[in-house]
Amino acid sequence: MNLVLVVNAGSSSLKYQLLNMDDESVLAKGNCDRIGIGGHVSHKIPSTGYDFEADCNFPTHTEAFEKLVEVLTTGDGKVIDSMSEISAVGHRIVQGAEVFDRACMVTEEVIDKIDGLSELAPVHNHPHALALRACTKVLPEGTPQVVVFDTAFHQTMPPKAYLFGLPYEDYENYHVRRYGFHGTSHRFVSSTLANVMGKDPKDLKIVSCHLGNGSSITAVDGGKSVDTSMGFTPLDGIIMGTRCGAVDPSAITFVMAKHGFDSHEMSEYMNKKSGFAGLSGVSSDNRDVCAAADQGNKRAILTLDILQYQIKRYIGAYAAAMNGVDAVIFTGGIGENSVEVREAVCENMSYFGIEIDKELNKTIHGKLAKISTENSKVEVWVVPTNEELLIARDTLAVIAENK
Repeated sequence: MNLVLVVNAGSSSLKYQLLNMDDESVLAKGNCDRIGIGGHVSHKIPSTGYDFEADCNFPTHTEAFEKLVEVLTTGDGKVIDSMSEISAVGHRIVQGAEVFDRACMVTEEVIDKIDGLSELAPVHNHPHALALRACTKVLPEGTPQVVVFDTAFHQTMPPKAYLFGLPYEDYENYHVRRYGFHGTSHRFVSSTLANVMGKDPKDLKIVSCHLGNGSSITAVDGGKSVDTSMGFTPLDGIIMGTRCGAVDPSAITFVMAKHGFDSHEMSEYMNKKSGFAGLSGVSSDNRDVCAAADQGNKRAILTLDILQYQIKRYIGAYAAAMNGVDAVIFTGGIGENSVEVREAVCENMSYFGIEIDKELNKTIHGKLAKISTENSKVEVWVVPTNEELLIARDTLAVIAENK
């Protein structure tokens, strides 16, 4: 079997999937979390329904990787005899900035560069570097590793889309610009849709809406990202689970003064206490907000109104930026499953040629489907994302290029 281990490391977590790339099936998946503050592992085998959880001791990412090796190779959850059976490891990296515009092989120099970008993504890049070094320690010598960057897909944006209205020196000296995120997801769903439609990606203008606890919307013109809602960090754009999205900068300094916040406290306020949670007062989970709205909770209703309006506004803006739109994609946890959000976003969009089949839309949850009517000039699709599969594909492609 051609086995690829896909790793997504966070500051205190290590998510993984082991894929058999002969048929692109998932052999096992799980998460080693609470790294540095205790430790917990969950390990699942989709084909059998096996589900294992246990508390562990994970002082660092190295111990988490050692546990990952243990659950994959021993006990009732064993799927391989040893790590030598794994052909390669693919790592998701959040921030590649302008240093990395494509996936590449892991070297010590690459790890250092990823770590060197930590100032641009402090919650993610340093843990990525720690995980890369930890993985190298526990893998058999010579096992190829590849890094795939969330930001790489958006490196095709033109300067008019990625530069802010700050003095140009801030871009030159401090690399302050729009980077965009969820690039792997947007690339996967847009290419999947082109294939399903029987079209060359170069012939399509797509607005891809990745909606979940973190959300971003991307204009994909000719298979390339030309604009995206997330900016310098994943905080920008539409409201999210706990993130505020785009806010007038003066409102930020005003709130900082009122609360007496320093910059770190204000960042925590915008990233972890705002969005659905802060607006609704109910929850950061869209499902809870929808349930509260159904019961007449006014703040929950308002939160959904804001979310739906902002998504609609981006679709309109990106249709203008691309001089048209052929298809709109809904993906991510909310995009794939929230009937209410999809219907509300597409309501009163006939001017753009968007019309969905409301009854069909109600039946679609987490599966690939066209939900627009035959009369709709713009096709509207639900396309489940699969970032891990694309990372695995990229990993094998990069290794093949470097042989």
